[in-house]
Amino acid sequence: MRRSRKLGTRTAALMIVACACALALPIVLAAAPIVTMQQVSEGLTCQCGCGLTVANCNHPNCEFSVPARDQIDHMLGRGMSEPQVIAFFRSKYGEKILSAPTTQGFNLCAWIMPFAAVLAGGVLVAFTVGRWRSNSPAPTPVDALESGADGNASNFDPELRRRLERDLHDRI
Repeated sequence: MRRSRKLGTRTAALMIVACACALALPIVLAAAPIVTMQQVSEGLTCQCGCGLTVANCNHPNCEFSVPARDQIDHMLGRGMSEPQVIAFFRSKYGEKILSAPTTQGFNLCAWIMPFAAVLAGGVLVAFTVGRWRSNSPAPTPVDALESGADGNASNFDPELRRRLERDLHDRI
């Protein structure tokens, strides 16, 4: 009996330690994010003219991306963070090195304008469809016949209507 109680206490203690480690692991991982050269080079545009990021430049001996990757790797090895490396390249080459515009100043338009254009187009379509629905449909030939040439229903001949219905019934 004593041995099973000891085993139960040990198991409970191990469970508590395992739970504590499981709860502390996300905090530890969030405190020290590991930045890779791939992540940093995705944020930079290659300057060789290919239009791709430094990470995806498809020229094997690219005069820009190969040295840039080496420099990024060296900077990360010295302990620099991703924003510091990006800031270094931005100060050296300007805003054109960034693969996405910043969310400050005039560059904010590059983020807002596509959504604003889609929203404006949707409003325009809704407004146009609403106007189409509110307009009454054009009168059909039967409506014009019933109301007469001047739009007055009193000019309509009932005998003519009976002949018209009989002829239609015979043809169908």
